[in-house]
Amino acid sequence: MMNMSLIIIMFFIGNMIFVSKQKHLLIVLMSLEFIVLSNFFFMLLYLMMVDYNMYMLMVFLVFSVCEGALGLSILVSMIRTHGNDYFQSFNLI
Repeated sequence: MMNMSLIIIMFFIGNMIFVSKQKHLLIVLMSLEFIVLSNFFFMLLYLMMVDYNMYMLMVFLVFSVCEGALGLSILVSMIRTHGNDYFQSFNLI
């Protein structure tokens, strides 16, 4: 039961960091990875409780790695074009 409460706390901390107004894209990407990590731990505990196959965890890890690589590529392209990763330095329109 303690593991489940720790996972819920991890999830809410990651969401609070993501929702709060951040200046840097890197902090937002790290909070998203923290949320993905808490979801992975939740799926791990749930699948261990029901004695299910761990194949879905491998699929989830593949998608989370792809999401992380996509975020880093956006960060690198933003730094190359704008010189920094501030949200205020570029216009979305």
